[in-house]
Amino acid sequence: MEEETNVFTGKTYEEAVNNALLELALSASEVEITVLEEGKKKLFGSSKWKIKAVKKQSDGDRAANFIEGLLKILGIQGECEVSNADDNIKIDVKTASSARVIGKRGDILDAIQCMAGAVANIGREKYIKVVVDCENYRSQREETLTTLAHKVEQKAIETGRKVLLEPMNPYERRIIHSALVNSEHVKTSSEGKEPARYVVVVPDTANPADRGIRYGERDRRHGRDDRHGRGGRGERRERGKGREGRDNRRERGGKPAGGAKRAKKEIIFGTYLGNSGNKEE
Repeated sequence: MEEETNVFTGKTYEEAVNNALLELALSASEVEITVLEEGKKKLFGSSKWKIKAVKKQSDGDRAANFIEGLLKILGIQGECEVSNADDNIKIDVKTASSARVIGKRGDILDAIQCMAGAVANIGREKYIKVVVDCENYRSQREETLTTLAHKVEQKAIETGRKVLLEPMNPYERRIIHSALVNSEHVKTSSEGKEPARYVVVVPDTANPADRGIRYGERDRRHGRDDRHGRGGRGERRERGKGREGRDNRRERGGKPAGGAKRAKKEIIFGTYLGNSGNKEE
């Protein structure tokens, strides 16, 4: 059943539309008109025109309504605020369940943004960008990635090696590239295939054949040196030699290292698929 506030009548079509515009306080370009009944002349008088008039949804409103409907399906209470700036649509999701909307590293928020962008661009000739945010996650993430970019830059300069970052979406990769675009010591590039595409930070001193190191992982070459420096395998071998090593074994109840006679080699007859008792020269 139609709401009376959306249904308007008039002796003519124009009169019905004017009544709707006056009641809704909108201009003709902001209203969508649907004719419910056409006025007809009768033998005695005439019937009135009946129309339905509703405010047109903007592209942003249509996308916001889609998001709110999606939240209901997910069992999340929330509402959206729409703002337009520089030919972009920004939709801010207000909810007490922000963690469920954002997801791990923004993966759910990115998915919602992708769908909302498709809804907003239905019927448009020129594509308009849609940004969906929640609890200022986008700005906080941008700040975090900018800080990360400069840390990786410093690591690449210190090690002289390429540094590979974890896979990121295109939006996050652009933040890394933008943060280091004016660097005098490193260059950036993207490698791999979606959705595992990642940023590589390359210092000017890098070896072209270097495969690089993942950020957050220890340089294996340095790791081996560190183990030797802290008493690695080579040092343990040295401790096992000499009088001190033999004394330690005696204290633990072992046999003396030097005086024990070797057991007579056992002679093995028959066929054995492996190391035989007598090795052939």
